[in-house]
Amino acid sequence: GGGFSGMDMDDIFGSFGDIFGDLFGGGFGRRRSADPNAPQRGANLRTQVRITFEEACFGTTKEIEMVLKDECTSCHGSGAKPGTSKITCTKCGGKGRVVMTQQSLFGMVQNVTTCPDCRGTGQIIREKCTNCGGTGFVARKKHIVVDIPAGIDNGQSVRIREKGEPGINGGPDGDLYIVVNVRPHSTYKRRGDDLYLDMPITFETAALGGKVQVPGFGETYSYTITPGTQTGSSFRLKGKGVPNVRTGRKGDLRSEE
Repeated sequence: GGGFSGMDMDDIFGSFGDIFGDLFGGGFGRRRSADPNAPQRGANLRTQVRITFEEACFGTTKEIEMVLKDECTSCHGSGAKPGTSKITCTKCGGKGRVVMTQQSLFGMVQNVTTCPDCRGTGQIIREKCTNCGGTGFVARKKHIVVDIPAGIDNGQSVRIREKGEPGINGGPDGDLYIVVNVRPHSTYKRRGDDLYLDMPITFETAALGGKVQVPGFGETYSYTITPGTQTGSSFRLKGKGVPNVRTGRKGDLRSEE
């Protein structure tokens, strides 16, 4: 399996909509060329990982188990039995499409559809590879190590380039998207890059003022309460929030109003 790393900040996406979404767990993003034998990019894949609130703030490394496709080593992706080759589909002449003409009220109408014999590939496999069953690929369970950057938010994704499904006819592999689900925290709430918490203080401190210790992740901050502070008042500790996933600049730590 090996570790997948080397991602950059362009590989962080904001939501499922940013990943051309379809049903979770499936392939997506493959575009077909007009020529069925032209190189085609492999389908993108996605999976999900669940992390804690702290891991989202500080970053972490996770190992994910997935079943991924590899090119068949016996037929080298052709799907044909070693020593044989594909032949041109006689139904569509290798075009992958057939034209059907029908009579309608407005005259003759032509419909272009995918060839049912070769399923749009333009080629037929007479003798299938016994190792892959003619698919050209074999499925293997792999352990993927992915680096989750500090500041990533719930629903964002890490893209690992060319780790999706293999390309077709020598085309590039698709990408793998790791969608991050962040568990909520019992004390803190996150809004953008800012952290919020409910900070209780004594009546005496509110009336007379004084210093309080504000809990943060991994350290405690001192904050001075002004005399006469009312319930519901808020404070702000600049730069003590969550790092922005792209710039690294931290948000603020605030109290709930």
